[in-house]
Parts: sequence; C-alpha cells; structure tokens
Amino acid sequence: MPVERTRYRKINFYVNYIFLVVMFAILAFFLVWRDFRREKREKATLLSEMDERNNLYKKEAMIAAKEAVQGDIEKFQEETKERRQELSRLESKLSKKEEMLEDKSIILTNKEAELQKKMDEVLEKEDYLAEAIQKQMQELERISGLSSDEAKNLLMEQLKVDLQQEANNLIRENENYIREVSDEKAREILTTVMQRCVIEHVVESTVTSVSLPSDEMKGRIIGREGRNIRTLETLTGVDLIIDDTPEAVVLSCFDPVRREIAKLALEKLVSDGRIHPVRIEEMVEKAREEIEQKIKKEGENAAMEMGILNLNKELVKTLGRLYYRTSYGQNVLLHSLEVGHIAGMIAAEIGANVKIAKRAGLLHDIGKAIDQTQEGTHIELGVELARKYGEKEEVVHAIEAHHDDVTANSIEAVLVKLADAISAGRPGSRRDTLEIYIKRLQKLEEIALSYEGIKQSFAVQAGREIRVIVQPDKFDDVASARLARDIAKRIEEELDYPGQIRVTVVREIRTTEIAK
Repeated sequence: MPVERTRYRKINFYVNYIFLVVMFAILAFFLVWRDFRREKREKATLLSEMDERNNLYKKEAMIAAKEAVQGDIEKFQEETKERRQELSRLESKLSKKEEMLEDKSIILTNKEAELQKKMDEVLEKEDYLAEAIQKQMQELERISGLSSDEAKNLLMEQLKVDLQQEANNLIRENENYIREVSDEKAREILTTVMQRCVIEHVVESTVTSVSLPSDEMKGRIIGREGRNIRTLETLTGVDLIIDDTPEAVVLSCFDPVRREIAKLALEKLVSDGRIHPVRIEEMVEKAREEIEQKIKKEGENAAMEMGILNLNKELVKTLGRLYYRTSYGQNVLLHSLEVGHIAGMIAAEIGANVKIAKRAGLLHDIGKAIDQTQEGTHIELGVELARKYGEKEEVVHAIEAHHDDVTANSIEAVLVKLADAISAGRPGSRRDTLEIYIKRLQKLEEIALSYEGIKQSFAVQAGREIRVIVQPDKFDDVASARLARDIAKRIEEELDYPGQIRVTVVREIRTTEIAK
C-alpha cells in the first residue's frame, strides 16, 4: 500500500508538473501572440499614416507642378504676345521700306531715261564735232601745205628745244643756289651740333689736396725719421708736400693715375689711423685695385653713354684708361665722347651711318691709352687694337685717317676727322704748356727705364727730381752710383730743361723671417 501510494503521488506530481508546463506554454504563446498582434496593428497604423503622407506629398507636388506649368504657360504666352507685337512692328517697317524702295526705283528709272536721252544728245554732238574737226584739219593742211604727221613732228621738235632750254636754265639756277647756300648750311649744321654737344672740360692739374682731421696727423704721416712718407712716395711715385697749410697735405705728380692711387691710399691710412710701412703697402695695393675697377667702370659708362653695347671687354677696359690720360690738358676720354657725339649728330644731319660715326669717334684716340708703354704712334696702336678686338673695317679706317695718315675714303672717316678738329680746336679746350711739361716728365721716366734691372722710375718735384728704384740683386752700391751718373748724363744730352734735375737711385734690401 505504501508503495502504491508513493507511486500515486509521483504520478500526481508529474501530472501537475506537466499541467503547469502546458499552462505556462499556453500563457507564453498567448503573450507572444498578443505582442505580435499589437506590433502588426502598429505597423498597419504606421503604413496607413505613411500612405496618407505620401498621398499628401503627391497632391502637394502635383499642385506645385501645375502652378509651375501654369506660370510657364503664362510666361510663354506673354513672350509670344511680345514677339508677335515686335513682328508686327517689323512688318510695318518693312512695308514702309518697300514702299520707299518702290518710289526710289521709279525715280531711278526716270533718271536713267533722262541720262540715256542726254547720252544720245552727246553722241550726236560728238559726231558733229568730229566732222567739224576733220573739215578744219583738211583746211589747215591745205593752207599750211603740211600733213598732220609732219605738223606733229614739227611741234614735237619745237617742244624738245624749249624743254632743253628750260632744263638748262633750272640747272644753272640750282647750281648758283647750291653755291650760295652750301657754306651757310654747313655752318648751320656745325653750329647746331656744337651747341647740342656740351661736354664738360676738366682742367687738369698736377697737384691734389688731401684733407686731414688735425695737424697732428702730419707727424704720423711723416713717421719716425721720415720712414712713412718715404715709403709712400717710393711705392706711388708721388711727392707729398707737407707745409704750413692747415689740416691738408698736397700730393704732386704729373701722372693722374699715380696721384689718384696715392690720394686713395692716404685717405684710407688717415681714416684707419694705423700708419706704418707695412700698412702703407697694403693700402697702396688696395688703392691700385680700386683704380683698376674705376677704369673699367669709366669705360663701361662711356660705351653706354654712346649707345655702344657690343664693345669687346678688353677694349672697354682700354677705353677706361683714357679717363686718366690727358692730351694738351684735355681729358682724352671726355674728348673721345665729344668727338663721338659730334660725329654722330653730323652724320644724322647729312644722312650718313650714325652708328659707325659714333663708334669710330669714341675709339679714334684709343691708342693713347697704351702709347706710353708700347712703341708706335697712338694711331698705329689704335688701329692695331681695333683690328685685334674685331672692329669693323669702316671703324678701323676712320681711326687710321683721323690725322691724315691715310686718305679718308668714307664719309664717316671724314666726319670723325672733322669732329676731332672741332673738339680740339674749341677755344680753351687744350693747353700746349701742360702737354709739353707732361711729355718732359714722361721722357725722364723713359730714360731711366731704358736701363736693365730697373724696377720702377718716378719723375717727382715737378720734374726737378727722378727717382729710380733698382732690383737689389742686380746692382751693388758702386753700380747704383754709376747708374745715377749715366742717367744724369743722358738727361743733359737729350732734354732741354730749366734749372737742375736730381737723379736718386734707390736700392732697397728686405729680409723677412717667420717665427713659428
């Protein structure tokens, strides 16, 4: 019994358990089914709302489209109406023009008829005149006894004689006019050119003044026992005159290049304040370099001023050296620029080649840049330089002919010769005294340099002294004294000069060691 009861209880438990599971399953299914129905109803509601919205949007779009179409239709109708009105106006204008053209056509037709009538009348008159002329010709032939061809020939012969006589009279009148006007015209051209060309003439001198900050600087320039001033004079070949002139030192030398080098060097030394032989050598070398740059710059400026852009570089440098060259007191570079301008302007007046005239005028005295250091006249050296650096034969010929060394065979060569004479012959443009003085000083230096072993020579003290610097390894004390006597004797034989000329031979030996 207890076993059956226990089994009954288990069966009852399992039945209750199964029942509960089934109930829970039914409940869960009911809940899920309820949620599913609710979601379905919500989705259906949402879809219906979306359909309503879409229908609303479609209606609004349709209304907007209809309004837009209606606006376009109205706009098109307005434009069509305006175009129709415009076409109506154009049609009315065209109809008026057609009426006017018809009227003009009628008028032209009437005028053509009148012209045709007048042409017929003219033709009738021409026939009448031709018949009358023929009768007159026959009557004239009968009276003169000449045919028409014979009369024409006779008339032509008479006209030829008259024309020849008139031509001879015109030629004679023109020749007389040319003789009367040519001299006046030439003077007018030259006067105009000289007035247009205003080149400043620099008055050359042989002294230059250097300002000092104080008189105390004079003692520093002189140096202990005069070693500073001797070094500067020896290196530059320039006399330093230190006198009672307040705050100034005077540099004296006939060569403007040396004088300019000494001036620059002295100004640098005064500005720097350190004045001793080694520093003097450095400053003199820097001054030489600056002068070389100045020479190059002056050559470039001269070529640029003349409008010559394809000049050889070496020729430009040589041209710049004329800035420090004088001839009869006249600056040669300024003289060359003046000759170039004058020749170019005369060429423009008479129709010659302006470029060739200006180029030849600028280069005509180029040989004077090297005639102090090379053998030959400045014309020979100038021709050689021009050919060497590729100048045209017309320019070379003008250089060669400007002093009548050869006969000028071109109008440009004649113009350069004429411009050179105008520039040199103007009152006050040249001074013979200064040129003679400079030539005497140059001759002094040439005599000294003609001996072997000479390093440098400088004519100083306005030509009253010649300083000769020799190479110390080639001269001893005895040879130096003999050289001074030989130079003095040659000066006495070859030069005419007032007073006395002192010959000073400088033999300097330097020994340098380096402490390491």
